[in-house]
Amino acid sequence: MNEGAEASFFTVLNGRRSVRKYDKDVAISEAELREILEIATKSPSSSNMQPWRFLVVTDPELKQKLLPIAFNQQQVVEAAAVIIVLGDLEMYNLSENIYAEAVAAGYMTEEVASNFIAKSTKMYAELPAERLKEIVVFDTGLVAMQIMLTARAKGYDTVPMGGYNRDQVKELFNISDRYLPTLLLPIGKAAAEGHPTTRLPIDEVTFFNGLK
Repeated sequence: MNEGAEASFFTVLNGRRSVRKYDKDVAISEAELREILEIATKSPSSSNMQPWRFLVVTDPELKQKLLPIAFNQQQVVEAAAVIIVLGDLEMYNLSENIYAEAVAAGYMTEEVASNFIAKSTKMYAELPAERLKEIVVFDTGLVAMQIMLTARAKGYDTVPMGGYNRDQVKELFNISDRYLPTLLLPIGKAAAEGHPTTRLPIDEVTFFNGLK
């Protein structure tokens, strides 16, 4: 793929691999990382609360500190950046900002926005902690997939990582309990291609109108 070329959706989808070996000499500019994240945040979320937060680690010293926390998986230091995807457990506190933008864009009236703000703030604030966590994890999973596909469309590679010590990540970056680390997402250029994998036949995983 040529640099900057926009690949077709199916080329991107079929070409994405989980890459664990990266070219250490490749850097990605902050501007391009921001663009990738901005595109990815077109992802849907519950009540459009957009609970994802991104802690982007590009500093070599910080990546070295992250290495043992990620069980010494070398992609953490070799990739151009590591995106730590966080879930904001108090995302509803930004509902006024979210719906004010919708009003400014002409997507809804102020009256409708005020109604949404009141309902969503009350609903999410009163949810049991485990249910709120489920929603946040679900929504950050959606945006993480969008990041991976956007990166692939721009010629970069990624690997989603759940294998790391969450408490130590929070300690290293002084992350409050408001934010839940969900996954690490190294991004860069592959030094070795990711291994192709197989999938179960669709007939083994799909049911119509009931489980049989």
